[in-house]
Amino acid sequence: MTFSSSGHGPMARVGVALSHGFTGSPVSIQGWAEYLAAQGFAVSLPLLSGHGTSWQELARTPWIRWYQDFERAYLELTERCDVVFTAGLSMGGALALRVAEHHGVAGVAVVNPGLTFSDKRARYSRFLKYVLKSVPAIGDDIKLAGVSEGAYQRTPVAAVQQLAGLFKDTVAGLDRVKAPTIVFRSAVDRVVPESSMEVLAHGIGSTDFEVVRLENSYHVATMDNDAALIFERSAAFFREHSGGQ
Repeated sequence: MTFSSSGHGPMARVGVALSHGFTGSPVSIQGWAEYLAAQGFAVSLPLLSGHGTSWQELARTPWIRWYQDFERAYLELTERCDVVFTAGLSMGGALALRVAEHHGVAGVAVVNPGLTFSDKRARYSRFLKYVLKSVPAIGDDIKLAGVSEGAYQRTPVAAVQQLAGLFKDTVAGLDRVKAPTIVFRSAVDRVVPESSMEVLAHGIGSTDFEVVRLENSYHVATMDNDAALIFERSAAFFREHSGGQ
């Protein structure tokens, strides 16, 4: 379920590490990865630990392993590329930002990045996990009919506690993100609240920060009506900040 490309042509020395979201899999951003690969970029899209198996497995996975999986993909690209960007959807956006806090990324491109919760019960997940093992899925928030990201049908409460830990850690270090950052934000998102955008805009250390509004997509915008816009604008962003045309 992973995807990688060594790139071709003048963009082969430009890498992009992409991350999928919480309870999802590379399926949700496969189209994005394939588009960038077709444009010549070197691309790495890993399957994060606890994902692509079962929600019970995810419940046993600490957030640091999600981060380590994605960081490894980034570092592997740095070994063969001149510059490397991080990118991600939802929780993958948080991971992309956290890598940028700790490494000299060339830029960050995120889609509906998660940094806060819309469900107030999340703050009590460390207690709820003992009495409530899982809750209904958060997947498939897609406006385009007949499209599915194939996410888990249940969300493990123990993993929500881990997600909260990732969010807290990432938010605390946002001021260290100095790289150019582009954010694609859906007008309607029933998964990630607007408070995530507010936290990001106020906390990020980058002076090159752009928000692109997506008027015809829900949360999983990389599989929705505005997918082509995301693909094209992000590729242009990567070219611009890598010195390419």
